[in-house]
Amino acid sequence: MERVKVTPARPPAAPERPHLLEAHGDRRIDPFYWLREKQNPEVVAYLEAENAYADGVMGDAADLQDRLYHEIIGRVQETDTSAPVLFKGWWSYTRTVEGLDYEIHCRRRGSMDAPEEVILDANELARGHDYFELGYVEHSPDENLAAYAADFNGSEKHELRFRDLTTGRDLDDVVHGVYYGAAWSADSKTFFYVRPDEAMRPYQVWRHRLGAPAGDDVLVLQEDDERFELNVELSKSERFIFITSSSQVTSECRFFRSDEPEQTPELIEPRRHDIEYSIDHQEDRFLILTNDGATNFRLMAAPVSSPGRASWTQVVPERPGVRLNFIDVHKGHVVLGERSDGLQRLEVLDSTTGALHLVDQPDAAYTAFPGSNPNYDSSVMRFFYTSLTAPWSAVDYEMDTRARTIVKEQPVRGGYNREDYVSERLWATAPDGVRVPISIVFKRDLRRHGSPLLLYGYGAYELSNDPMFDPARLSLLDRGFVFAIAHVRGGGEMGREWYENGKLLHKRNTFDDFIACAEQLLAQGYTVPQRLAIRGRSAGGLLIGAVLNQRPDLFACAVAQVPFVDALTTMLDDKLPLTVNEYDEWGNPAQPEFYRYIKGYSPYDNLRSVEYPALLVMGGLNDPRVSYWEPAKWVARLRTVNRGDRPIVLKTQMGAGHMGPSGRYESWREEAFVMAFVISQLGLDG
Repeated sequence: MERVKVTPARPPAAPERPHLLEAHGDRRIDPFYWLREKQNPEVVAYLEAENAYADGVMGDAADLQDRLYHEIIGRVQETDTSAPVLFKGWWSYTRTVEGLDYEIHCRRRGSMDAPEEVILDANELARGHDYFELGYVEHSPDENLAAYAADFNGSEKHELRFRDLTTGRDLDDVVHGVYYGAAWSADSKTFFYVRPDEAMRPYQVWRHRLGAPAGDDVLVLQEDDERFELNVELSKSERFIFITSSSQVTSECRFFRSDEPEQTPELIEPRRHDIEYSIDHQEDRFLILTNDGATNFRLMAAPVSSPGRASWTQVVPERPGVRLNFIDVHKGHVVLGERSDGLQRLEVLDSTTGALHLVDQPDAAYTAFPGSNPNYDSSVMRFFYTSLTAPWSAVDYEMDTRARTIVKEQPVRGGYNREDYVSERLWATAPDGVRVPISIVFKRDLRRHGSPLLLYGYGAYELSNDPMFDPARLSLLDRGFVFAIAHVRGGGEMGREWYENGKLLHKRNTFDDFIACAEQLLAQGYTVPQRLAIRGRSAGGLLIGAVLNQRPDLFACAVAQVPFVDALTTMLDDKLPLTVNEYDEWGNPAQPEFYRYIKGYSPYDNLRSVEYPALLVMGGLNDPRVSYWEPAKWVARLRTVNRGDRPIVLKTQMGAGHMGPSGRYESWREEAFVMAFVISQLGLDG
């Protein structure tokens, strides 16, 4: 049954205060530039008014939103335990409890029948805070301590603390302003962490000695090139600590022994533009994954005693159609994560014989990721497996015998039967003739012609939008929706070239690919424009904004979450987080060629006086990656040019960042809000 959507009172109107932006002789007038003033009470009041309007628009769908929320909860095993991992005599796992938002980190000595020890209860740590997220939890090598980093406002600046696992109490040591990336020394007394600069670029690695004041911490390495970020990590063998400095297209690595924490890090190979490499340790050699001499990467090795490029020898060559993207090193094996035919596959290398074998999987289309077996000496690999119809499972794979044991399957309450759903793969043809894959899932009994359809896209940073199971999605599928993923260029689904042909001066391919996918779904009868909704997040929000400007007639509804839509202004401001080190992704508009190109697609700069579809835009006030003002400015300006009467809604999380709400229940509420918007704006009875 279809119904007419009635929009409530008029939306708030942000005052226009023209601000001149000039570069390369080009003048732009930005009427909403003032919304960048985060400390201005008028800005906060405007965002709160927008939130009130959003709630008003959703008033008629409040019951639907509530039903969706309870459907999601009804499919989730709220009280559950992760697949346990045995390491150094301890079985470690996390568990959740019905009614509580966060995971509880636990362990048992020797057996899962032994008494439980709670390492960290994130619900206790989050008490009194509107937002909470653990950046990491790192056990010391002697298993007596846990270092943990906590974010209390979504800014991704963490507070680092250390818990004594024998007493359950925190030490006096506290370090503020910490980023992701961490490593323990072998003696369990020294800890390495990363700090960001004012632009939230992780640029320093520090050394902290337990018991010493944070003010006495020692700077180990600083990266002064604003295009590069630092990270620190411990090898799986626990014998070496690695520090990696990387831009979007270039990297270099340093190392030192974990039992010599005050040693000066040794450079393996100096950076060369467009050459990437990463390292791990295996016995008397380092393993190096690199694109040096191989577009889609190859695996090299070098002696620990002589790790420079002159000593590199090839272990696994580059192979046609196979993009090597990570390695998981064990004493006698190397697990290769690879992208081939658009699938994330796993391959095992026997380090003794050099033999390779692919890990067979039960489905034709799937996603498989190495998991959580930290045992370097083990011949068992833990991996996670999923597809659009297969719930997540944790699998232990014996790499010598190829025996597989399902350790844990994601429970789906309510009698889910994967045979009731169908997954397909289609191909669209882009304007330049390139074939673009589309992953699709729908209910088997669906009469698909003219069905409502939600098309999702991303397409940046060589990140792949893999087909994965989501129990919340069943609420759409069971209402007759088709769900589709457009695997557009800019992602990594089809290899390094797929990424390179969707970035910099090829970025428009991302948008053209997405439109081609939408047109193919329409041509194949899966849906009609009046029933077609689209969704993207972050760089995927840029995609949504760009395609709406190009083809507003093609879609009935759009959702853009934390969207990077003010691309030109942001990339011109090198003081903003992530700007300089993203020049390799988007281009530096200080150069006229990139200025013109980015201006040609930046959603905020290309709004037109046309009829736009219904639009839900979501932001986070504390977002360090896509500043809240990008979605706010975009919505304000959209309303000044939109010739249609469909609602344009802005919803800002006032106490969260880029990842949205932190607690699982609030995350489910947000997902119910999004789905209710889509269902109601397509004129469907939910």
